[in-house]
Amino acid sequence: MVAAGAHRAGPLKQQNKAHKGGKHHGTAQRRAGGRVAVKALPHRRRRDLSRVDRRHQALQLRRKRKEEVLAEKRSLGSRDGPPHLVVAVPLHSRAAAHDALRLLQSQDSVIVHMDEGKAGSFAVLCPRLKQRWRFVTAQAGDLHAVMDLAKVADSLLFILDPVDGWDSTGEHCLSCLFAQGLPSYAVAVPGGTDLPPKKRIDAKKKLTKAMEKWFPEVKLFPLNTEQESSVLLRHLATQKQRHLAFRDRRAHLLAYAAEFVPSQESDQVGTLKVSGFVRGQTLNVNSLVHIVGHGDFQMSQVDAPPDPLSLNPRVVKGKKTGDSAFVLQEDSANGTDEMEEDVKILMKADTSKQESLQSEVVPDPMEGEQTWPTEEELQEAEASQKENKRVVKVPKGTSKYQAAWIVDDGEEGSEEGDDDDDDDDFGDDMMEEAVSQEGESSEEEEELAEEECETMTMSECMRDDQYDEKMEEDEQMLEKYKQERMDEMFPDEVDTPRDVPARVRFQKYRGLKSFRTSPWDPKENLPRDYARIYQFQDFSRTRKHLFRQIEKEETEGASVTPVDAVLLGSLSNPGNLSLLQCLLSHLTVLSILQMSVLNFLVRRHPSNSDPVKAKEELIFHCGFRRFRASPLFSQHTSADKHKLERFLRLDTALVVTVYAPITFPPASVLVFKQRNNGMQDLIATGSLLSVDPDRIIIKRLVLSGHPFKIYTKSAVVRYMFFNREDVMWFKPVELRTKWGRRGHIKEPLGTHGHMKCHFDGQLKSQDTVLLNLYKRVYPKWTYDPYVPEPVSWVRSESALPVHEVEME
Repeated sequence: MVAAGAHRAGPLKQQNKAHKGGKHHGTAQRRAGGRVAVKALPHRRRRDLSRVDRRHQALQLRRKRKEEVLAEKRSLGSRDGPPHLVVAVPLHSRAAAHDALRLLQSQDSVIVHMDEGKAGSFAVLCPRLKQRWRFVTAQAGDLHAVMDLAKVADSLLFILDPVDGWDSTGEHCLSCLFAQGLPSYAVAVPGGTDLPPKKRIDAKKKLTKAMEKWFPEVKLFPLNTEQESSVLLRHLATQKQRHLAFRDRRAHLLAYAAEFVPSQESDQVGTLKVSGFVRGQTLNVNSLVHIVGHGDFQMSQVDAPPDPLSLNPRVVKGKKTGDSAFVLQEDSANGTDEMEEDVKILMKADTSKQESLQSEVVPDPMEGEQTWPTEEELQEAEASQKENKRVVKVPKGTSKYQAAWIVDDGEEGSEEGDDDDDDDDFGDDMMEEAVSQEGESSEEEEELAEEECETMTMSECMRDDQYDEKMEEDEQMLEKYKQERMDEMFPDEVDTPRDVPARVRFQKYRGLKSFRTSPWDPKENLPRDYARIYQFQDFSRTRKHLFRQIEKEETEGASVTPVDAVLLGSLSNPGNLSLLQCLLSHLTVLSILQMSVLNFLVRRHPSNSDPVKAKEELIFHCGFRRFRASPLFSQHTSADKHKLERFLRLDTALVVTVYAPITFPPASVLVFKQRNNGMQDLIATGSLLSVDPDRIIIKRLVLSGHPFKIYTKSAVVRYMFFNREDVMWFKPVELRTKWGRRGHIKEPLGTHGHMKCHFDGQLKSQDTVLLNLYKRVYPKWTYDPYVPEPVSWVRSESALPVHEVEME
């Protein structure tokens, strides 16, 4: 104890050096012999650097980064690199995309190469600037084509309307592109010269103000003259490139030419020859290739043909290097075709090193503790089935389901049918008289109707014969709205069934003392589908190791320039292989074919508010992949257990869980829902969270009861159960109330489900007693890599046809 008013030492009190006992410290230094601990070495180096040295080191790092950026700019579109791939995206139905591209082709200092059979695709070579571009026009309204081209494009060229800028179609397209990830882009506005000068200035101001929403601090490039087009080309060549992580760590290419050679056995199986420029990482012939919309394939050979878009053909001719390669060529049925003199074979596939197309583990049914039925048990089962069979005479055309309801003559119930025969005969006589009278009256009405009928002309939009066909869809949507509203008002609450005992209906559920702290084994009672998937021992460590390997090691293969490839396998629709559908992505390092459980962190898109229920079929765009699946929704928390959500919420981020091929983050995710008419709506956007089959998703059920008689700390509760056995079965589970009370079941009262419960305080008469039950749930195996093309969302402005309809 310190007496009041006593002196306390202040912060400036003298601190004496601690006493050193003996020469132990110096002895330890002499024993070390000058060796320094590893952890202390970086601090010592940092401390030894002087101020001038630190400045010099920072200057060298800045200079190195600047040289890397300049080298990237110079290699893109130059003679030693791939052409600068520019994708033109019109954002308005009236945007003059063809006029803008025609101006880019009409310059005197450029050489234009047109792609045969591909509208809106051409290459521009400029020997004066030593640059080359390849322009591809995305079809307005084709969502898959726009998104696939944006994944491989070096730059996007958005073409706006000079008056309105973009329409609803363009705004939807921008929402999808920004959620997926945008490369470098520029904004061009062709046209507008027919407007008066004053209106032209007002339209430009209005368009600049509207662009602040999507393109802040972006310059508008007018595109009406050749000089303006040359300025735009120079800007595309010199602007800073924006990197997309999921693209830079993979080799990818956009097909320059594609040819499918069917085999002798079947037209659906054969060889696909694809030519293009490899970008990103190196392409290895022994790895797998993913064609968006068609699946995964193996390569057989990689060739290096001459560069078709060379800036100086006379110099390049006869010089073939590993940097210049066109990819994918296959062997014919009679052997390898004779290659041209200019074509150089880079690599051929090695069957011992080639990656397998097997995506699932083949489980052994005898691996677990299961028994196989003996021959005697099988014979007894067949005999019991024969005894249960009966022979019944049925009319022609009767199905098996209808025949099961037909009763034999000798079975019980035939006597009751005989008693009703008289009534049936009497009813038949009455029906005959009514039919005869109706027949006479209908003839008279038809004669009168023929006299009163007339012929008139009306438009097809006035016809409502098929209007009620959509009522079924409206009823389903109304039911979903009701379920979503009830789930918000009474989360997870269900009615206790009256016809089935609760202990039987909820036998797979269990009670937990605490949802947060109670243990749950992630390997307990796994479903059959978990035997088909792969799992990482440490996912984050494997991901870091692969990323580090990509940065330090150089794999063998075709380097980052033009390439050609050869695929083997079956294609569902080889006739549709065009420029937009031959998008290849390399899968060796960061996208693996093996299946696992993927968890996406998504947030509901504000443009869509329709209810989306769990386990509905949705369409996912994850990196270069596109697939369909029926996901589960769960809360995003840091706990080891996550509660299932029955609907995709509007106001919070949720985790979406599906079976899908393994993909390493970062990778953007877009979730679409397809309507009955074929259109696809964007409902959520996000990113890949993890690949974790051990993520525990818990479904909660809440049984509710009402206090019947209330005492000091106990109450009689009813309507939660309806028999005595259920009360005894759920007696160990803890109770809670909506007003925060906790308790337990003490004993049942009577035989109709009343029970006496004890709580930590007195209940209110308006309170509700709740009992929580939990069960782990798993996603459905509904993975489908083949996604149908969406119907264009561009509305036709043509007038409705008018038909002549004869009204009676």
